[in-house]
Amino acid sequence: MKTFNKKGDYGETSLLYGGRVPKSSPRPEAYGSVDEAVSALGLARALCTKTKVKDIVLSIQQDLSILCAELAAELEYHKQLEDHQWVITAEMVDKLEQWIVQLEGEIEMPKAFIVPGATVGAGALDLARSVIRRAERRSVALFRRRMLKNEHLLAYLNRAADLVFTLARYEEKQD
Repeated sequence: MKTFNKKGDYGETSLLYGGRVPKSSPRPEAYGSVDEAVSALGLARALCTKTKVKDIVLSIQQDLSILCAELAAELEYHKQLEDHQWVITAEMVDKLEQWIVQLEGEIEMPKAFIVPGATVGAGALDLARSVIRRAERRSVALFRRRMLKNEHLLAYLNRAADLVFTLARYEEKQD
């Protein structure tokens, strides 16, 4: 696969399963924000010191790649996504909730707003969390315009941001 094909030089991009849209349209805005979140999580994973945090972050990155595919396909192709198991499921959301409960049982969560940056890893996680929140807002816009049908996708993004917040607090914890 070549790094460039020049097809996007005039401000359009291809969607999964075909079709072209302006790069500034809502669908590329949403999956582009998710792509940013995956990259920010990668940086956070590289900077974090705790193996548990790194493992959970990698799992979130993998799930977000599935979520990206779902955002990059028009509704008419949702069945193909399901056939390839490229959709966010209730079980994926449940997995995030279980991790949150587990981590909250191991640390004391803050009782007030926090200022990010207590450690490099935690600061990177907090940055990734804010990018996930942007991706969530972009995805909500698609859902409200009836351009998405999977409500689990929205729940996943919401819970992922909650989990990454919790991971940041866990990463700050002194051993």
